[in-house]
Order: sequence, then structure tokens, then C-alpha cells
Amino acid sequence: QRILRLAEMCRRLETEEEKVLPFYPSSLDEWEQQKARRVLEETASEPLARALKDYVGLERFWQRFNKAKLEEKGMERARAALADRNQELRRLLQQYLAGATINQKVPRDPHP
Repeated sequence: QRILRLAEMCRRLETEEEKVLPFYPSSLDEWEQQKARRVLEETASEPLARALKDYVGLERFWQRFNKAKLEEKGMERARAALADRNQELRRLLQQYLAGATINQKVPRDPHP
């Protein structure tokens, strides 16, 4: 109940895209979606399955949670790639500066 109440409070913080398109496209084929709907509509015989029916309202929460986690992982990878690129550029800059220093000494040195 607390999570659902917090989700309602956070509704105003949603982006326009989330308000207009609240449901994310499914990666399931049409026949897989139909099979999933049939399973959800069946009456549950096991206690755990009956308990899970109470949490159907949290599906949207889990969609957003998973989306946020995927975005977080994507940003971590992008940051690692940028850090690697930064190190490579620093190394190239050091090589360039070392080469420029050597080239300035060459004309002054009688035996290059």
C-alpha cells in the first residue's frame, strides 16, 4: 500500500512521454501475449499464485523500476567508455607534448 501511495504521489513527476505512453511495448509475440493473458485469467490453485494476484497493481512499478535499472546500467557503460576515451586522449596528448619538446631541442643540439 505504501508503494502504491508513493507511486500516486510521484505521478506528477512523470515525463510527458510517460504520461502519454504509460505502457511500454512488450517484447513478446502475439501468441505469447495471449498465452500470458490466459494464464493470468485462470483461477489460481496454489497459495503463492493466489498471493501474487494481489501484486498485479505493482506491474507498472516494476516496469518503471526495470527501466530505471536498465538506464542506470547503460549510463555506467557509457561513463566507462568515456573514461577509457579520456585516458586514450590524455596518452595521445602526452605523446604529442613529448614530441613537441624533443623537436624544440633538436635545432639547438649540434648532434641531433
